[in-house]
Amino acid sequence: MLSLDDQRWKELKGGYRMPFDPRPALAQLEAGKGTEDAWHELWDELHHQGDVGEASYAAVPHLVRIHRKRGVFDWNTYGIVATIELARDQLGNPPVPKWLEEDYTQALRDLAAIGTQEILRTSNVEYVQAILGVIALAKGARTHAKFLINYSEEEMVEFESKALG
Repeated sequence: MLSLDDQRWKELKGGYRMPFDPRPALAQLEAGKGTEDAWHELWDELHHQGDVGEASYAAVPHLVRIHRKRGVFDWNTYGIVATIELARDQLGNPPVPKWLEEDYTQALRDLAAIGTQEILRTSNVEYVQAILGVIALAKGARTHAKFLINYSEEEMVEFESKALG
C-alpha cells in the first residue's frame, strides 16, 4: 500500500488525467468528519466519464482500510471501488502500476470479504447490488458486476421483460 507520506501521491493522476492527491479526502473519511464532502471529491476526482488513473488505484487499498477501521457501513466504498475496477480495463486507462498490483488486488478481495458480512445487515437494494458487484469482481465475474453496478433494479427488470419477450 502506498504510504500516505509518500511524495508520489502529488504526481499520480486521477480521472481527469491530471494530478490529484486524494490524501486530504481520505483523512476526512478516516476521521469521520466532512465525509459527505470527502466522498463527493473522491467520486468526482478518481473517476470521470469512465476514466481513472494511478491515484484512483492507489486510493483503493486506503478506502478499504478506512472502511474496515471505521466499521460503518457505507455504500460509497463499494460503489467507488467497483467503479474504479470496472474502468481499469477500459481503453485509455492506465494499468495498475506494478508496485501497487498486489495491494490493489488484495484490497478488492478484502472488501468482498467484508461485504459478505455487511450484506446481511442491509435490505437496501442499491447497497446489496454494490456489495454483490464487488464480490463478483473479486471472483472474476466482471460482466455480472457491470450489470449490478451500472443498472438499477428497474432497468434490470426491463431487460428481463425484453429478454423474455
